[in-house]
Amino acid sequence: MKSLIKIEELAMFLFAGFLFWKTDFTWWWFPALLLLPDMSMIGYMINNKTGAYLYNLVHHKGLALLVYAIGFFMGSIAIQLAGIILFAHSSMDRLFGYGLKHTDSFRHTHLGKIGEA
Repeated sequence: MKSLIKIEELAMFLFAGFLFWKTDFTWWWFPALLLLPDMSMIGYMINNKTGAYLYNLVHHKGLALLVYAIGFFMGSIAIQLAGIILFAHSSMDRLFGYGLKHTDSFRHTHLGKIGEA
Protein backbone atom coordinates (compact mmCIF):
# COMPACT_ATOMS: atom_id res chain seq x y z
CA MET A 1 0.00 0.00 0.00
CA LYS A 2 2.81 2.43 0.84
CA SER A 3 4.29 1.95 -2.64
CA LEU A 4 0.93 2.74 -4.21
CA ILE A 5 0.63 5.92 -2.15
CA LYS A 6 4.15 6.95 -3.11
CA ILE A 7 3.38 6.42 -6.80
CA GLU A 8 0.23 8.51 -6.42
CA GLU A 9 2.15 11.32 -4.69
CA LEU A 10 4.85 11.20 -7.37
CA ALA A 11 2.16 11.54 -10.04
CA MET A 12 0.71 14.59 -8.24
CA PHE A 13 4.17 16.13 -7.87
CA LEU A 14 4.83 15.63 -11.59
CA PHE A 15 1.42 17.12 -12.39
CA ALA A 16 2.31 20.20 -10.34
CA GLY A 17 5.56 20.38 -12.32
CA PHE A 18 3.53 20.24 -15.52
CA LEU A 19 1.28 23.08 -14.33
CA PHE A 20 4.38 25.10 -13.47
CA TRP A 21 5.87 24.38 -16.91
CA LYS A 22 2.72 25.85 -18.49
CA THR A 23 3.39 29.19 -16.76
CA ASP A 24 5.77 31.84 -18.03
CA PHE A 25 8.06 31.63 -15.00
CA THR A 26 11.64 30.54 -15.61
CA TRP A 27 12.52 27.03 -14.46
CA TRP A 28 14.56 28.06 -11.42
CA TRP A 29 11.51 29.52 -9.64
CA PHE A 30 10.20 25.99 -9.04
CA PRO A 31 13.16 24.64 -7.02
CA ALA A 32 13.73 28.05 -5.42
CA LEU A 33 10.20 28.15 -3.98
CA LEU A 34 9.64 24.44 -3.38
CA LEU A 35 10.78 24.40 0.27
CA LEU A 36 9.15 27.71 1.21
CA PRO A 37 6.01 26.06 2.71
CA ASP A 38 8.24 24.52 5.39
CA MET A 39 8.46 27.96 6.94
CA SER A 40 5.20 26.90 8.58
CA MET A 41 7.29 24.82 10.99
CA ILE A 42 7.98 28.05 12.84
CA GLY A 43 4.79 27.34 14.79
CA TYR A 44 6.68 24.61 16.63
CA MET A 45 8.65 27.36 18.35
CA ILE A 46 5.44 28.12 20.27
CA ASN A 47 4.38 24.53 21.03
CA ASN A 48 3.51 21.22 19.32
CA LYS A 49 -0.20 22.02 18.99
CA THR A 50 0.32 25.40 17.31
CA GLY A 51 3.08 23.95 15.15
CA ALA A 52 0.91 21.05 14.00
CA TYR A 53 -2.07 23.29 13.17
CA LEU A 54 0.02 25.78 11.19
CA TYR A 55 2.00 23.04 9.44
CA ASN A 56 -1.17 21.11 8.52
CA LEU A 57 -2.91 24.23 7.22
CA VAL A 58 -0.04 25.08 4.87
CA HIS A 59 0.44 21.44 3.81
CA HIS A 60 -3.23 20.74 3.12
CA LYS A 61 -3.75 19.98 -0.57
CA GLY A 62 -7.27 21.41 -0.41
CA LEU A 63 -5.78 24.80 0.47
CA ALA A 64 -3.31 24.47 -2.40
CA LEU A 65 -6.16 23.78 -4.85
CA LEU A 66 -8.20 26.67 -3.44
CA VAL A 67 -5.27 29.08 -3.82
CA TYR A 68 -4.69 27.88 -7.38
CA ALA A 69 -8.40 28.26 -8.24
CA ILE A 70 -8.51 31.78 -6.79
CA GLY A 71 -5.49 32.68 -8.90
CA PHE A 72 -7.08 31.14 -11.97
CA PHE A 73 -10.39 32.99 -11.60
CA MET A 74 -8.67 36.26 -10.70
CA GLY A 75 -6.28 35.90 -13.63
CA SER A 76 -3.28 36.13 -11.28
CA ILE A 77 -0.41 33.90 -12.32
CA ALA A 78 1.44 34.73 -9.08
CA ILE A 79 -1.42 33.32 -6.97
CA GLN A 80 -1.62 30.31 -9.28
CA LEU A 81 2.11 29.81 -8.73
CA ALA A 82 1.55 29.85 -4.96
CA GLY A 83 -1.07 27.12 -5.32
CA ILE A 84 1.19 25.05 -7.57
CA ILE A 85 4.09 25.32 -5.11
CA LEU A 86 1.87 24.42 -2.13
CA PHE A 87 0.52 21.39 -4.01
CA ALA A 88 3.94 20.26 -5.27
CA HIS A 89 5.52 20.66 -1.85
CA SER A 90 2.77 18.70 -0.09
CA SER A 91 3.05 15.89 -2.63
CA MET A 92 6.84 15.85 -2.30
CA ASP A 93 6.62 15.70 1.49
CA ARG A 94 4.21 12.78 1.40
CA LEU A 95 6.35 11.03 -1.19
CA PHE A 96 9.21 11.13 1.33
CA GLY A 97 7.01 10.05 4.24
CA TYR A 98 6.34 13.43 5.85
CA GLY A 99 2.62 13.52 6.45
CA LEU A 100 0.23 15.83 8.23
CA LYS A 101 1.17 16.20 11.89
CA HIS A 102 -0.56 15.04 15.04
CA THR A 103 -0.41 17.53 17.92
CA ASP A 104 1.67 15.36 20.25
CA SER A 105 4.92 15.33 18.26
CA PHE A 106 6.43 16.59 15.00
CA ARG A 107 7.45 13.02 14.18
CA HIS A 108 3.90 11.62 14.58
CA THR A 109 2.16 11.97 11.20
CA HIS A 110 -0.87 10.53 9.46
CA LEU A 111 1.58 8.31 7.55
CA GLY A 112 3.16 6.95 10.73
CA LYS A 113 6.24 7.96 12.69
CA ILE A 114 8.93 9.76 10.71
CA GLY A 115 12.04 7.61 10.55
CA GLU A 116 10.32 4.31 11.28
CA ALA A 117 9.79 1.68 8.59
